[in-house]
Amino acid sequence: MRLADDPAVEEFREEFSAFLDAHLPSEAEATPRAKSSADIPEWARRWQRTLFEAGWLLPANPPEYGGRNATLQQQFAHLEELSRRRIYHSFNPQGLGIIAASLLSFGTAEQKQRWAVPILRAEITAALGMSEPGAGSDLAGLRTRAVLDEANDRFIVNGQKVWTSGAHDADVLLTFVRTDPDAPKHKGISVLLIPTDTEGVVRRPFGSIAAEDDLDFNEVFFTDVAVPRENLVGPLHEGWKVANGSLGHERTMLWLGYAERLDDLIKDAPSKQEWFATLLMDVQALKLLGYRQLAGQRPEVEVSLLKLFGSEAVQAASLHVLEEQGAESLMHPTTTAPFNHMNNENFSASWFERYVRSFAGTIAGGTSEIQRNIIAERILGLPR
Repeated sequence: MRLADDPAVEEFREEFSAFLDAHLPSEAEATPRAKSSADIPEWARRWQRTLFEAGWLLPANPPEYGGRNATLQQQFAHLEELSRRRIYHSFNPQGLGIIAASLLSFGTAEQKQRWAVPILRAEITAALGMSEPGAGSDLAGLRTRAVLDEANDRFIVNGQKVWTSGAHDADVLLTFVRTDPDAPKHKGISVLLIPTDTEGVVRRPFGSIAAEDDLDFNEVFFTDVAVPRENLVGPLHEGWKVANGSLGHERTMLWLGYAERLDDLIKDAPSKQEWFATLLMDVQALKLLGYRQLAGQRPEVEVSLLKLFGSEAVQAASLHVLEEQGAESLMHPTTTAPFNHMNNENFSASWFERYVRSFAGTIAGGTSEIQRNIIAERILGLPR
C-alpha cells in the first residue's frame, strides 16, 4: 500500500539510496553517542554537514539551505528511505525540524545566515522554549515576560520554561515570550532567539520516567536576561503566527514517525495474539491515510487525525508488548532490537522504556485532547 510509482520520485529515491550507500558513517566512526536531543557528537555533526552540502538534509529546501527544492512526494521518499534503514534524521531534531525551519519561514535574511544555516550545518544546536509550568499544552497561557528597552534596543526577559528538551546542551533557545500583557490571550506574544550563554539564563536538566540519568528535559530560568532587538523573530506581538508555523513544521510529516515506530514493533515483537493483527492493520491504515494526505486528496486539517491515530496506536501496541512479555519486559536498561549506530537508542531500549516514551507522542505536537477538539470542531463541525 504505497503511492503510485512516479518515475521522478523513484529516481530521486534511488539517488538518495546510492548516496547513503556511499557516504554513511561506519559503526566504528559513530562514537560517542548523543546524550540529549541537542547534543550532537562530532561524527554526527560531520554527517549532517555532508547531508547539507549534498542537498539531502532537508530536500524541500533550496540548495543554499541544505536541499534541492524537492516535491512533497520526494520529501516523503527521502524520509521513507531513512526510516527503512532506521537512520535517525538528526540528533538535534527540534533544531533541524522546527527551529531552523521557523527561521527560514519567519526570520530576516541576517537571522537565516547567522542562526538557521549554522543549525542546519550542525555548527550549533538549538532547543525550543515553549512550555511553562502553567502553560504546557496551552501555549497562549505563557507568562514569561519580555519588556522592550527602547533606549538600549533590547528586550529584558524574566520567567521560566520547562520540558525544554536538550536545553543544557543547546547553544540557542527559540523562546516564546509575552511582550504585551494587556493584549488578548493569543495576542501580544513574541519570539526571541536567546543564546544560552547569556547572563541570567540558568538551565537545569532533570531525569525522566525512563531513567533518573536520562537527562534531556530541562527547566530554564530567565532573570533580567538582555536580548538584542535584532534577535526578534517575526513581527513584535505576532508570535502566535510563528508558533502555529513552528508546530506546523513539526506536525506535517509527524505521522510517518509513528508509522516507523509501528513497523519497528512489528519487526521487534512478533506475536500470535489478537492484538498483533490490530497492529498490522493500524500501520496499514495510518499509511493509507497519510498517502491520501500527501496526494492532496484531504484537507490539511486532517493532519490532526493522523497525529491522534498514529500516536495512540503506538502507545496501545507498546502496552500490549509490555504485557505479553511479562516481568521480563521490566528489565531495564536492556535492548529489544539489534544495535544500529545510525539510530537513536531510545527506539531499541527496554520494553518498559519504549512504552513510557510512547506517552511523549500523545503530548508533543499537540496533545490527544487538543487533536480531538480540532477534529470535532474543524472536521466534524460540532459546536464548541
